[in-house]
Amino acid sequence: MFDKIINKDVLIEIGIRVGVVVVILIVTVILAKLVKKAMSKKDHFVKIDTTQYKFLSHMITGLIYFFGLLLAIYSVPALRGLATSIFAGSGVLAIIIGFASQQALSNVVSGIFIAMFKPFRIGDRIRLVGKDFIGIVEDITLRHTVIRTFDYKRIIIPNSVISAEVLENAHIVDKRTQKFFEIAISYDSDIDKAMQIIKEEALKHPRFLDNRTEEEIADNEEPVKVRVIGFGDSSVNLRAYVWTNSPTDAFILGCDLNKSVKERFDNEGIEIPFPYRTLVFKNSETEPQ
Repeated sequence: MFDKIINKDVLIEIGIRVGVVVVILIVTVILAKLVKKAMSKKDHFVKIDTTQYKFLSHMITGLIYFFGLLLAIYSVPALRGLATSIFAGSGVLAIIIGFASQQALSNVVSGIFIAMFKPFRIGDRIRLVGKDFIGIVEDITLRHTVIRTFDYKRIIIPNSVISAEVLENAHIVDKRTQKFFEIAISYDSDIDKAMQIIKEEALKHPRFLDNRTEEEIADNEEPVKVRVIGFGDSSVNLRAYVWTNSPTDAFILGCDLNKSVKERFDNEGIEIPFPYRTLVFKNSETEPQ
């Protein structure tokens, strides 16, 4: 009977301990989600960069999970004592954990440096020099950076890796972009007329940006400059320098100019050259003597 009472008391105590751990974990998860949701709605009065704000959100959420798990372990005396004895008495384990966490710590530190010095920010369009993709920075977590490509795939790069890469950032100082619009015309075509058509089509595009300074406007410099940049086997190569507000606008403007300039060239007799091939058929039959 006494053993049954002891066993019953032990089971009750174990149940209480388990319940406390479960409650702590549930509260931790709920608190982390609430904090993350609250911080996802940035107040306009908060004077902090969006990248730093979002990274701070991830850091606070991570700390909540860390201390919640630590409190759950601490609430169980057996686990508390076991953890203390393991960490105090096993130098080998400490070394293993140190090596295992070195990369994770490196990612966290790199993430902090990215948030502080901002080589790129959330929303920036970046290209890793030497890599085969360009994308938009979608998120910067404690461990990694998420980049969304233009076909809506996500590329996950550890912070320690991307912080060591050479990046091309189209937004780091100024979003304005100069678009090189290049097209070739035949040697028989009127160069001046072709250049004028390109200028007119660029100027009337809704995404065109007049990037001239006050001095350039006073000097009557043209907002769109078109140059002859070289000669091909069957073409005169032209390049227009057209400004837009962003890389996205530059891409759209370039695609639209391809269509509108081609249509104007067709209507006004400007030929876009294409390769010609001359075939010579040799008579292999011998002539009669």
